[in-house]
Amino acid sequence: MIIGVYQFASTGDITSNLKKITYAIKSASEKGIDLIAFHECALCGYPPIESEIEKINKQDIDNALKIISEIAGRLSINVAVGTIRFESKKKYNSVILFGRDGSIRGIYDKKALWGWDVDNFERGSSRGIFDIEGVRIGFRICFDVRFPELFRELYSEKADLCIVCLSDTSKEEKTERYNIIKSHLISRAVENVMTVISVNSTTDIQTAPTAVFDCNGETIMEAEVGKEMMLVYDFEKPEVTFGMRGRIENNKRFIK
Repeated sequence: MIIGVYQFASTGDITSNLKKITYAIKSASEKGIDLIAFHECALCGYPPIESEIEKINKQDIDNALKIISEIAGRLSINVAVGTIRFESKKKYNSVILFGRDGSIRGIYDKKALWGWDVDNFERGSSRGIFDIEGVRIGFRICFDVRFPELFRELYSEKADLCIVCLSDTSKEEKTERYNIIKSHLISRAVENVMTVISVNSTTDIQTAPTAVFDCNGETIMEAEVGKEMMLVYDFEKPEVTFGMRGRIENNKRFIK
């Protein structure tokens, strides 16, 4: 499966963000990509850093999602986009997955909430695991990466890889924070013998990478910090090596 992740600077302007997203989807289709994923709240901007929660309109979100659905169906490509999701009077920080026919294949709502998330969103409960063309893919959102338990769920469900959608930026350069979050992503990959792919916003200085880490924790590719761009990775289920087998066998003892 060829996977693309596209990093860009989202704002509070849904129309502007949608133009970036649709451009990337069309570009991904031309490159033969099977699944393209975008960062946390890419469609609406992450509040309050990139947008204001009170100004995010449900109808505007719905209209934009219909356009993404139409493009996904017309170009026959899987699309995972970060957005705010409205359910009655509740709001969720979500990733919505569209299939090749444009239908919604699944939704993952962020589980680990803190700071602004607590003020703005409800806590999610969905597993966030979807079978896409023979590959079992889990989705997680930003602060989720701090909690190994949320990735153990994916391991227990035999996920082949996880896509982590982030909006983790700062007005000031914070190299240590960048390295800490990168280390979390690497650890989640190694612990769970699972490829981990991350995609982050470029609105301010990135404090987490857009990158691909294989199931042994090696950095396969990493996007240039602050540059709008797409990473393209041809994922294949790996052969189980000696070291991988050791982690798998011991996980049987530790995960009930």
